[in-house]
Amino acid sequence: MSVGTTVDDLGTELGERIAATDEYERFEAAKRAVESNEAAQEQIEEFEQLRQEFNLARQTGSADQKAVDEVKRAQRELHSLPVMQEYLEAQEVLQERLEAINQAISEPLAVDFGGEAGGCCQH
Repeated sequence: MSVGTTVDDLGTELGERIAATDEYERFEAAKRAVESNEAAQEQIEEFEQLRQEFNLARQTGSADQKAVDEVKRAQRELHSLPVMQEYLEAQEVLQERLEAINQAISEPLAVDFGGEAGGCCQH
């Protein structure tokens, strides 16, 4: 670490370097494609509405298999869109890269940097 470089500075640099990775750039491009795709946005709205209705029904004890099937159907239709398939794959690849970075940061520490570092004496 050079003179004047703080851990916060290194954190900022790490964030900038992560944002410059192919995995992050692919994820951002896929996210923008989903956000600008009208069919995907309609499917997302339908899925979110059905999921909210299901969660409310589950809280009141009135959820049934038909509601579960409807949520699953909407999710399958959403995930079948090519633009969503690319987004989900890009998200998974980015998550794997971030987990590897988390392991590299956590290795010299006694805690998992990206996990539960706040509690005392967790096992």
